[in-house]
Amino acid sequence: MNEISCPHCNKAFKVDETGYANILKQVRDSEFEKQLQERLELASKEKQNAIELTKEKIINQMRDDASKKIKEASESLAERDKMIAQLKAQIDSNEVKEKLAINEAVNNIEKERDELKNNLKEVQLKSELAENSLKDKYETQIKDRDDAIERLKDMKARLSTKMIGETLEIHCETEFNRIRSTAFPNAYFEKDNDARSGSKGDYIFKDEDIEGTEIVSIMFEMKNESDTTATKKKNEDFFKELNKDREEKKCEYAVLVSLLESDSELYNSGIVDVSYQYPKMYVIRPQFFIPIITLLRNASMKSLEFKNELARVREQNIDITNFEDDLEQFKEAFGKNYNLASKKFESAIGSIDKSIDQLQKTKDALLGTERNLRLANDKAHGVTIKKLTRKNPTMAAKFEQLKNEGGLAG
Repeated sequence: MNEISCPHCNKAFKVDETGYANILKQVRDSEFEKQLQERLELASKEKQNAIELTKEKIINQMRDDASKKIKEASESLAERDKMIAQLKAQIDSNEVKEKLAINEAVNNIEKERDELKNNLKEVQLKSELAENSLKDKYETQIKDRDDAIERLKDMKARLSTKMIGETLEIHCETEFNRIRSTAFPNAYFEKDNDARSGSKGDYIFKDEDIEGTEIVSIMFEMKNESDTTATKKKNEDFFKELNKDREEKKCEYAVLVSLLESDSELYNSGIVDVSYQYPKMYVIRPQFFIPIITLLRNASMKSLEFKNELARVREQNIDITNFEDDLEQFKEAFGKNYNLASKKFESAIGSIDKSIDQLQKTKDALLGTERNLRLANDKAHGVTIKKLTRKNPTMAAKFEQLKNEGGLAG
């Protein structure tokens, strides 16, 4: 138990440890809040004092500078007054001629003194004006700059990404149409509306000579984005799709007109050749839109004669190819007919050979039959009654009887 006295009535009373701890906690919390509040107020006062001290320091600095200049001017005036006093003393002691010269010098010095006084007053006035208007001047400039930044941010925030992209397209189209009739009278520069392959570029540029031979062809893609866009794109994110569009639309070059990566020293330096990633591809800022067309067109103009010669050689090669194709077709048709005729000839020869073999067999059979008939005939001529009745007494007796009767000849 702890004994506590009331500070008002001095009456003593006892409390247990829990009550004592609660009272002590309340006292500490109250004291802590009080000290915290006092420290916050003290910190606020110190901050305000620091601001006032800084302002006073700047003003004192300006006053010291002004005082220094005033002191320097005063010292200069004192020196001038001293010189004037010395010259006046010399005037009193020197001759008239010297006096006149001294008077002239004094007048010059007094004139300089008056000018210094006027300059000193002007410096004091400027110092006072600068002291009074310096803060207002900088605050006004900062406020004007902040207002301009907010207006730009608000304008960009109201523009969607599509609107920003279309703004860049309109800029490029306007720049091209401005010089189309004089610089590119035979050129084609229109939006790419053919999305049959699933994608399309923004613009296609093609230029031809008076004979209709293509000089150069360029696939353009325009990319921009707002400062408030959450996901910032990079230029290289669009290289693959741009190269695909160039190949599908059979364009010779691909150019990305981009405002992306605005802080990049590489893309801000001028025309960037990215042919190390994709062939004949460039990245430019909008101000290089007309120069890139001019450069690529002029480079292609130099090779136009070579292109025409190549086209003539290609036509000759086509004629030779057609002749060779016709000759090959004739040889192929002739070969097919020859093969068919050869097969039929071989078949006929085979049939003839078979017939010859059959006729030879028939001939051999006939020759064998003729031989047998000849032998039979010879045998028939060799047959006599004696031979027939040699071993047949009955027939021999009959033939003998017929012979005696005169019916058979020997």
